[in-house]
Amino acid sequence: MQEFIDESVAFLQSRGFEKPEIGIILGTGLGKILEDVEIHSEMSYNHIPYFPTATVEFHTGKLIYGTLGGKKVILMQGRFHVYEGYTLQDVTFPVRVMHKLGIEKLLVSNASGAINKNFKKGEIMLIDDHINLQGGSPLAFKGVEKMGERFVDMSAPYDAEMNQKIIAIAKEHDINLHKGVYASVVGPQLETRAEYRYLGIIGADAVGMSTVPEIIVANHLHLPVAAVSVLTDECDPDNLSPVDISDIIAMAAKAEPNMITLFTKLIESL
Repeated sequence: MQEFIDESVAFLQSRGFEKPEIGIILGTGLGKILEDVEIHSEMSYNHIPYFPTATVEFHTGKLIYGTLGGKKVILMQGRFHVYEGYTLQDVTFPVRVMHKLGIEKLLVSNASGAINKNFKKGEIMLIDDHINLQGGSPLAFKGVEKMGERFVDMSAPYDAEMNQKIIAIAKEHDINLHKGVYASVVGPQLETRAEYRYLGIIGADAVGMSTVPEIIVANHLHLPVAAVSVLTDECDPDNLSPVDISDIIAMAAKAEPNMITLFTKLIESL
């Protein structure tokens, strides 16, 4: 894998991706942040050696390098999921590439369903902890110890300093920000009523199909990471309605201005 990472990095450096400070994974609900980015270079995933290609209709596939909030940033416009048929190593490959390019912090966004009945769709949750229900680990491969410690501590996977800054920014800008536990499942099917009850019992406040693999690898690389989730639907098993994907996209769009404020102000403060 290291040879693949090195080749991807050399290719991107030859295309102007030089000395980035912050990596950003743009999930559903943060696409318009690109309007605030001074773009210096961009590259489609299918042109980057060994990169996977996003296959989800509403996920585009570009790596973008530019300036945001006075910092050099790399943005993943579109991420990868196990439900697309990728391995956990594929899903997290871009995190390793961005780290090798030089990022010192990683910011992650996603869309999720609210398990906590006090949370409402259209609101935002700062991820304080997570539950990995994807059935595997991106660190479970032969030779991982050559790339970092095999037995990675996960007692505090999300950077406390960045989380406190996000909370302060939300308060300053009157953004209703929840804090909670994110459960990551494989998907792509949504959950049954029994599964939603189970997720609530084990302590999840929200559920989605991404993010946790990237967080695990960030911790493997000792890369400080923060993650914010747009709550796009309410998963009350006693009052469950069929989910409309267009409604999920609409809820993500509703929360997008607040997500952009949180991310841009955080970047300015780093």
